[in-house]
Amino acid sequence: MKKGTLALLIHSGTENWSPDRWKRRFNDVCADRPVWVASEQGGNPADVHYAAVWKPAPGELASFPNLRVIFNLGAGVDALMADKTLPKVPVVRVSVGDLTGRMTEYVVLHVLMHHRQELYLRDSQLETRWQPKFQWSADALTVGVMGLGTLGSDAVEVLVRLGFQVVGWSNSPKTIKGVECFYGKAQLDAFSRRADILVCLLPLTPETRGILNRELFAKLNRSSPMGAPVLINAGRGGLQNETDILSCLDDGTLGAVSLDVFATEPLPPDSPFWTHPKVVLTPHNAADTDADEISKYVARQIERFEAGERLENLVDPARGY
Repeated sequence: MKKGTLALLIHSGTENWSPDRWKRRFNDVCADRPVWVASEQGGNPADVHYAAVWKPAPGELASFPNLRVIFNLGAGVDALMADKTLPKVPVVRVSVGDLTGRMTEYVVLHVLMHHRQELYLRDSQLETRWQPKFQWSADALTVGVMGLGTLGSDAVEVLVRLGFQVVGWSNSPKTIKGVECFYGKAQLDAFSRRADILVCLLPLTPETRGILNRELFAKLNRSSPMGAPVLINAGRGGLQNETDILSCLDDGTLGAVSLDVFATEPLPPDSPFWTHPKVVLTPHNAADTDADEISKYVARQIERFEAGERLENLVDPARGY
């Protein structure tokens, strides 16, 4: 019996999102199933039962009349949820240990970078200046993490082990050992006042869009050894008000930022973020997706589904993640 086709709808110009690279991996793990790159000629849309996607064009998925499941190859599903023609089938978001571990690496790297005054030390190196400053201990700082899902929960556990004071904020109540957890709009201010370094790993929804703004930054703790609070955003570009970030860096409301995501990507060459002295910029690679691990994950999910088992990590359309 012929198995339903897996269609790959991948739109990105970067090496890690090459459709050919993903097709090779899916051909290996779905050897008994046709795998079709949707941008290529040929293939019958009616044969497609599954779609593995990254930033598909609006309406693209609606062209498959027999679609059964959509697999989002990255952590963020906001591009999918914005498609008004999205077929009413289950949407599965990626949740693999490799992706989680990479995000934790990024968060810890950038928290430590600001904690250990790396911006100052790199400037000192460029200026051949041997003038180390007093270095405070990890427990002198409180790291506030917005978003306590799979990614945030793993990151805060590592930060606690490193000795930082850690607080967390999420939409719904969470309990994590060693972390004081806040939730909901009513507790956002109390959470913000505790944070010396603010890490954002929130999903992008109508409720979180633009949440990283001057009003929030002004409430962050200003009495830490760093002198001014720091923002680290590895969530989604739509979470941040970029005009507010730049003006808050210039007037001292923020001391520094690490940004992995932006409203427009790739970031335009004329963006002031490229050259701002208080900005650490990375090209949306905090948790680069590993094709090997994720293709295996999708193949396992398809097997579960065809065996009548429950799909894992389903997206709730009402919440948008």
